[in-house]
Amino acid sequence: MILRYLTAGESHGKALVGILEGLPAGLKLAAGDIQADLMRRKKGHGRGNRQKIEGDKVEILSGIRAGKTLGSPLGLLIPNLDFKNWESIMGAEPSDAAAARRVEIPRPGHADLVGKLKYGFDDMRNVLERASARETAMRVALGAAARRFLSECGVVVASRVIAIGGETDDSPLPCPVSELNELTDANPVRCANSAFSKRMITRIDEAKAAGDTLGGVFEVLAEGLPIGLGSYAQWDRRLEGPLSQALMSLNAIKGVEVGYGFRGAGVPGSRAHDAYEPKGKKVGYRSNRSGGLDGGMTTGQTLVLRAAMKPIATLMKPLDSVDLRTMKPAKAHVERSDACAVPAAAVIGESLVCLVIADAVLAKFGGDSMAEILPRLKAWRG
Repeated sequence: MILRYLTAGESHGKALVGILEGLPAGLKLAAGDIQADLMRRKKGHGRGNRQKIEGDKVEILSGIRAGKTLGSPLGLLIPNLDFKNWESIMGAEPSDAAAARRVEIPRPGHADLVGKLKYGFDDMRNVLERASARETAMRVALGAAARRFLSECGVVVASRVIAIGGETDDSPLPCPVSELNELTDANPVRCANSAFSKRMITRIDEAKAAGDTLGGVFEVLAEGLPIGLGSYAQWDRRLEGPLSQALMSLNAIKGVEVGYGFRGAGVPGSRAHDAYEPKGKKVGYRSNRSGGLDGGMTTGQTLVLRAAMKPIATLMKPLDSVDLRTMKPAKAHVERSDACAVPAAAVIGESLVCLVIADAVLAKFGGDSMAEILPRLKAWRG
């Protein structure tokens, strides 16, 4: 792995911190490039009040000078503005106030109970503060840096929501991948089809009114990929692996598919694979059922990934649970949350895919600076 990253911080802690190591020197990168994706993550019909509180203003701590990367680790900081209301509870110093927001009743489907048992906590706030999807703001910030690198390499990454609450947009992609985010970012649920979008919004409103939550499916696409990223030579170098791991690491994601994925398992081989045809002196594809990956390697076609997100585990009309103090039945803990976060998850998914693809590009073309990498990439593309 060439590109490595770490994040730190709790949901209501002082700040989120991130380090991205492996970016080549000489990449033009500004706070505005990162800020743009952070603002996209905050949007989406069904999001809760937390998005109105947090500004998600990123601060660059290291790794950039005069607008260009240095080749040293990129350090980023995103302050949590809500920390001022939680300082006595979430501060690093001992405080009697911490007991005021103890969590004793776990939420089904969340990390609360298993995290408590794993680490031996007597207060599940220690679990939920880090397990919260708030941490993904920093992953989006780091992914924005990877996106900027890919842009210089001629690679575009975008996304759309294709299902929420059982309402599924099965229509073809309405525009090139390079234009997709402009279209979906303007939509309340990031759906490219306005008719399906309206149905999804209705489902979200119904769920919210009932104190319930909804999940769905989003699609991430990458265009302009060079042929041959990844490898068949070892199991851990097949690109489907790190791509799937990255998406599965996102909170509430329970399924990932590449190309036809599960659909391809239900049809004959004659309708599952992509026939070849001559295109001048090159070999072309008649379809893209493989989703841009064959044998663990990019084919040069559009990369197509889909991720299934379960409904958020915090319900305003809580599920049955157990009070761990008394071991008696109780309603689950309620924490401020969203009714639906699939549109935001799509943006986060883009960022995670950017990090994986950027690493694959660096692994294949090498180099410590953009001046080394770009000529190699150009020569490979021919």
